[in-house]
Amino acid sequence: MLEGNGLKEGEAFVIGVDYGTDSVRSIIADASNGAEIASAVYYYPRWKEGKYCNAATNRFRQHPLDYIEGLEATVKRCLQKAGNDIAQKVAGLSVDTTGSTPVAVDATGTPLALLKEFEENPAAMFVLWKDHTATKEAAEINAQAQKGDTNFLQYVGGIYSSEWFWAKLLRILRDDEKVRSKIASWVEHCDWIPFLLTGGTDVHQMKRGVCSAGHKALWAEAFNGLPADDFFAGIDPLLKGFTQKLFTKTYTSDIPAGTISKEWAARLGLPENVVIGVGAFDAHMGAVGGQIEPYHLSKVMGTSTCDMLVVPAIEVGDILVRGICGQVPGSVIPSMLGMEAGQSAFGDVYAWFKNVLSYSLKYISDEKTREEISNKMIADLSADAAALPLNERDELAVDWLNGRRTPDANQELKAAIINLNLGSDAPRIFKALVEATCFGAKAIVDRFNEQGIGIKGLIGLGGVAKKSPYIMQVMADVMNMPIRIHKSEQTCAIGAAMFAATAAGLYSKVEDAMEAMGQGFDETYNPRLVNVGYYQKRYEQYKHLGSFIEKQNEN
Repeated sequence: MLEGNGLKEGEAFVIGVDYGTDSVRSIIADASNGAEIASAVYYYPRWKEGKYCNAATNRFRQHPLDYIEGLEATVKRCLQKAGNDIAQKVAGLSVDTTGSTPVAVDATGTPLALLKEFEENPAAMFVLWKDHTATKEAAEINAQAQKGDTNFLQYVGGIYSSEWFWAKLLRILRDDEKVRSKIASWVEHCDWIPFLLTGGTDVHQMKRGVCSAGHKALWAEAFNGLPADDFFAGIDPLLKGFTQKLFTKTYTSDIPAGTISKEWAARLGLPENVVIGVGAFDAHMGAVGGQIEPYHLSKVMGTSTCDMLVVPAIEVGDILVRGICGQVPGSVIPSMLGMEAGQSAFGDVYAWFKNVLSYSLKYISDEKTREEISNKMIADLSADAAALPLNERDELAVDWLNGRRTPDANQELKAAIINLNLGSDAPRIFKALVEATCFGAKAIVDRFNEQGIGIKGLIGLGGVAKKSPYIMQVMADVMNMPIRIHKSEQTCAIGAAMFAATAAGLYSKVEDAMEAMGQGFDETYNPRLVNVGYYQKRYEQYKHLGSFIEKQNEN
């Protein structure tokens, strides 16, 4: 039968590779209809052991070998499941990654941690998105931006974050003289994997995606590329001349990064004509996999949230939304303006509370019993929290356990819980944490609305959206807006597959791939009007508590 773009079912296949915080997942999809043929996941072993990280100092680093080994393991496993007939019909492969997750590389584009002298040096590894060791550097960038005639932060919401490209680079340059002497460029994870797969050997030939460059590295067409060198030199002389080590041109993710190298084709078991697409961040490709629509906020909900919005640029005009994570033409759908916001901790908030409650599990000697209790904890907490009556004097929390990403990035902010009493048991505290994460999400919607970009609807994607009905119902009640949950459990990977199909020429534009390969929605949570008034009052309390915390942080 004929499917999308005239393709026949089973005629061509594509691979989407999704690099998450804890693992990498690959899928093979039928390019005609998006049907998942095979999938595989690989948990990073070094990361799982906690290597190169220190949560107390907000240092989170990942070794490139975790990424390489995971890529090879998952793609080969998918191909083994699918069979050789399908393997020989793979036309394209694209990747998404977390971000901003950059790394220092040498002139060949090799991450320094892959060199013998740096293999155990955290400064030579990928600086994970949630690494907040660069708060001082971000503050210096923000201060420098106030001095010049050109506002180089205008397209990233007016505030630069410690989670992003330049702040992390400056932190590494200051921290490690050996890395500083060897670094030839600074590269995002989503740009490096396509470069690796295409056999790149010259970092200056690497195709950088507009997604990472525009949202995290201050690249903009209005600046003719990156900000002027004087801007960076004014922050610290260590940055003087560094723009020459980077890039001027960027690419949307419907463009090929190249063709797979012979080495990687043999290593993975793929044909030598497989097209590798330009990479992007997970939430951006995930929004496409989740069939994003103009003015509908696409919320990828996992350890953190990344909220994506696409709008026709002509309708936005001169509006610059303050306090978000950027507005970049082509960063999500090449033909539209992409806007990004998000929360630094979402699922991580629940994971933190689960870890607190799990302390006593160490006294249970049977490992299977410990695991069973741990695995059902969040579901049981959700059920008990959902049964609680609602009261305006209930326990109240602010969700900034990992700082605040949007609106108005400030990674130095801390979380809080108030209204505690001797009756404050685990379900009541969990209820407060769930409400807090939903209030944080509402603050983002309010910012877009206040700045003249009206939000018409919500799309829920990711693990939390699929697995947590209680949290999604509270979200709908807090927002007073329906939230549609996408059917696919792997929207980031299928989004990457859609871009792979487009880069390989199977579709003329990604919107066509999205229409043909999208799986639709299987759940809608509508607001319960009886609860809307309660949450409106509680939201005002949340904002008041948040303002108090910010004032304390300034002292």
